[in-house]
Amino acid sequence: MAMRCLKILLMSGYILFSSFSAYYADTLSQSGKTPKDGFLTIGLTGDIMLGRLVNEVITAEGYLYPWGNMIELLTSTDLNIVNLETTLTTSTSRVEKTYNFKADPDKVQSLIAAGTDVCNIANNHILDFDVEGLFETMVTLENAGILYTGAGLNIYKAREPVVVTKNGLTIGIIGCTDNEPGWNAGKNRPGTFYVNVKKPEELLTEIRSLRPWVDILILTIHWGPNMRQKPARAFVRFAHSMIDAGVDIFHGHSAHVFQGIEVYKEKLILYDTGGFVDDYRVTPPIRTDQSFFYIVKADRNGIVSLNLVPVLISNMQVNLATGAEYTQIVRRIKKLSEDFNTNIYEINGRLLVPVRKPASVDFINRI
Repeated sequence: MAMRCLKILLMSGYILFSSFSAYYADTLSQSGKTPKDGFLTIGLTGDIMLGRLVNEVITAEGYLYPWGNMIELLTSTDLNIVNLETTLTTSTSRVEKTYNFKADPDKVQSLIAAGTDVCNIANNHILDFDVEGLFETMVTLENAGILYTGAGLNIYKAREPVVVTKNGLTIGIIGCTDNEPGWNAGKNRPGTFYVNVKKPEELLTEIRSLRPWVDILILTIHWGPNMRQKPARAFVRFAHSMIDAGVDIFHGHSAHVFQGIEVYKEKLILYDTGGFVDDYRVTPPIRTDQSFFYIVKADRNGIVSLNLVPVLISNMQVNLATGAEYTQIVRRIKKLSEDFNTNIYEINGRLLVPVRKPASVDFINRI
């Protein structure tokens, strides 16, 4: 039925596109809590892959299984943004590629249970089961009340930002990818918001158009090669140009391992947030099973701080990292972030990155 409806829309030439102001007015009302002035906490994760073995274990163990002992923390933030590294579909229209990911549509209940508010779906798996898989994923998320960005029935929908209000603040989120250029959406072609890192003019235009409407602007991008612990210089320049254009939080993902953190002009760059839930085999010394839950604190004046919560993925489940694993993760993020002169403080059992100056002891104790 979903595929038949999609074909009717495309054949009729009907373009599902509204002006930004109309979309802004619609999504602005989708606030999960009573608005109040003050601080906002934004939870960010790397890739969430609910397909293959993860799909099977959820069927056997229940929707809460992937989140281990993280569920209370995941549901404590005001807004959670993730990269959904799978389709949610029953489609069998598998495209020709090495890895094709899909989870049964009911597994959206796992996303709901974890307090997921927004999914980036601009990545190298959203069309693994062709347009039919993309369309069913979008419908499944919509029916679950989860917003998404980065892909759509045409280029206008793929570029459309999510705009929400939380705690009296307006947050805008743009999703995009530099993966799979052949999946780029067109005027009448479903696909992703593809971005050429060397020529990002279209993305810069979207950022500058959105900036006046929001208090906090987040770019969530699935980009770069796998298994790289450091971004290339060209990628650093790209991230800086996004901040210069108006982005407050740069949320990178795709490498399967976390990369360093940079505070640039009192804005936050997470070059890569690694993975969060998956069934991937771990082959040391590359540790795809180690990452963080990133909690950003913001207010009307911008980004205040970042709280890093080390996590470990094992048996298709994410849990708080402890012992030697915790120590190793903390040591590595500090080392990787040294390249950007980023200070990471361990205070009262928390890993904190001050973003707004001054980074005095009194200020750090308050964040």
